[in-house]
Amino acid sequence: MNSQAVIEKTVTGLGYEMVDCERSAAGLLRVYIDKTAEAAAAGETISVDDCERVTRQLQYVLEVENVPYERLEVSSPGLDRPLNKPADYARFAGAEVQITLKAPFQGRKKYKGLLEAAGEAWRLIFADDKGVEQALDFSFEEVREARLVPALNFKGRNAAKAPAKKGATKKPAKRSNAKARQAAVEPAAADD
Repeated sequence: MNSQAVIEKTVTGLGYEMVDCERSAAGLLRVYIDKTAEAAAAGETISVDDCERVTRQLQYVLEVENVPYERLEVSSPGLDRPLNKPADYARFAGAEVQITLKAPFQGRKKYKGLLEAAGEAWRLIFADDKGVEQALDFSFEEVREARLVPALNFKGRNAAKAPAKKGATKKPAKRSNAKARQAAVEPAAADD
C-alpha cells in the first residue's frame, strides 16, 4: 500500500475526508482534511482539535508503515478549498467556484461562476465582459484546477443574525471631545 493510500485510509477511518496530500523536497508532509459532507451540512467545520487528533494518529500509522517524512502538518483546506474529485463537484454544486481548464476555450482558461450539475458533465454559469450570463459545459477531465471562491462577510458575526428592528431608535452620533466641552461651557455662560 502506498503512502497516499495509508494516509487516506487513516483519515477516513477517523471520520474525516482527505482533501489533498502534498510532499515537499525538504521532507514536509502536508495533509488537508475536511469534515464529511454530512457533517459539513450540519454546520460543522474543522477545528484545531480535529487536526491534532489526525496528526497524532498519522504519526503512529506512518511510523508503523515505515513512511519517511521529516515534518507532518495537518490542516483544513481553507476557504478556497480545492475540488479534486468528482464527489467534490457534486458536494459543492450551487457554490461559486473558479476553474482553470487544461486547454483554452474561446481564448481563455480561467472562469468563475456558479457550479451546476449537467447530466454526466458540469456547467459553470458566469457573466461575460458585457455582463451577459453565459454557461460553460465541461467534464471533470477538462479541468486543471478548481477551487471554491471564498464567501467573506466583513460586517461581523451578528450582522446577518440580527436584522434591524422596526421603530428602533438609532444611537446618537458621537461628538468630538472639543464639541462636548464647548456644549458644557455654553450653558454655564448663559446662566451668568
